[in-house]
Amino acid sequence: MIDNSRRGRMLAVAAVATLALGVTAACGSDDKPETPSAGGSSAGAAPVTITVQTFGGGKNFGYEEAVKKWNDSHTDIKIKNDNLTDQFEQVYWPQMIQWLQSGAGAGDVVGIDEGGMGLAKAHPEWWADLGEQGLDKRKADFAAWKYENGVTGDGKLFALGTDIGGMSLCYRRDLFEKAGLPGDRDEVSKLWPTWDDFIKIGQKFQAKVKDTKFVDGTNTLYNVVLVQEAAKNGNVSYFDKDNNLIVDKNPAIKSAFDFSVKISQQGLTAKLRNFTDEWKTGMKKSQFATLGCPSWMLGVVSGDDAAGPELKGKWDVAAVPGGGGNWGGSWLAVPKQSKHPKEAAQVLDYLTGKEAQVSVFNFSGNMPSNTQAQQDPAVQGAKNEYFNDAPVGDIFAKSASSLQPVFLGIKHAQVKNAVESVISALDDGSVPYGQAWKKLVDDAVKAAG
Repeated sequence: MIDNSRRGRMLAVAAVATLALGVTAACGSDDKPETPSAGGSSAGAAPVTITVQTFGGGKNFGYEEAVKKWNDSHTDIKIKNDNLTDQFEQVYWPQMIQWLQSGAGAGDVVGIDEGGMGLAKAHPEWWADLGEQGLDKRKADFAAWKYENGVTGDGKLFALGTDIGGMSLCYRRDLFEKAGLPGDRDEVSKLWPTWDDFIKIGQKFQAKVKDTKFVDGTNTLYNVVLVQEAAKNGNVSYFDKDNNLIVDKNPAIKSAFDFSVKISQQGLTAKLRNFTDEWKTGMKKSQFATLGCPSWMLGVVSGDDAAGPELKGKWDVAAVPGGGGNWGGSWLAVPKQSKHPKEAAQVLDYLTGKEAQVSVFNFSGNMPSNTQAQQDPAVQGAKNEYFNDAPVGDIFAKSASSLQPVFLGIKHAQVKNAVESVISALDDGSVPYGQAWKKLVDDAVKAAG
């Protein structure tokens, strides 16, 4: 269980989250009683509705087409997908923790971001055993690290993977051309083999385009640099593999922090925190020209509440400076409180299977974690029309084969939120540069409890 010193603070956050999500979002499956026919058969009974709770901006988990296909072909089980919020650390996960602790409120199937998996694994009492429904036979469908992260310390399979991140950099080709820079994605990729080169290109861009900043803000690229540097420092970030907080000891954190300070001091940022309403408005109004893009970010950018249809074809995808990296990726689990664990496991099995993950990739750009889906020609050869027909299948399939998972501790989500608040604050000026590192460390310690 969460220690009592943390519990009070967590419930306070959860109370705010409850207001953000709304009371109706907490509904689980549809529990209408089944009415057998006169002969005792259950034929004609009302279908079981399985509620799938997810998070994310734009096209989020990308389940729209996959859910429609299931519902069109199934009469006994219907899927209801509730995407509750685009704020995982700040809203979704604190509320989900409260629901899981209380034994009521969670859906039949729930999404968990990589940052919440450490805590989820530490609480096997929250989850149904997917092995009891035969889903442990799916082990070969995933990379070993993706599958094992869905297994609790006592060996119970509680979650299967949805997507993985990979890494690219999204850019506005029309604005690059306006600045006298190449627009072609291959030529753009050659501009910035290193992050120092990226800053130099940003300075050139800023000198020519006065009404648009080069990057969205500090947070997005902070995360990109962090995962790259973590791979050079033992594949750990905020916690070591014994769950000890190492924010002030891990060079990866300091390197990502220093880069954030540098791009802010250079005046290259629009001073927007990712996933906020202001950030999405800034995208729509062309207030910035680049941002770090793991595969799932493509669905965020192209969403109607972000860049929107007006900018279709003006965004493109290039290689990220400094090589690859992996940011993000999620899992699906069945809370033990579900009244329909068998049916929920069937839905989870479908949504993590090859067919559904290919559908998700083609709809939203989320790179499958299912290895069969990764190898499917529909993924390998996919192009994204919104991003000027960028060959996203080739871009992200290559990165998927060489991903190095970064260890994320039990309280990763809480610490990540605290750290990113400081990274954003140093950019908007509410925390002076000279005081930001100490505040980052101090706030991380408080968040870790």
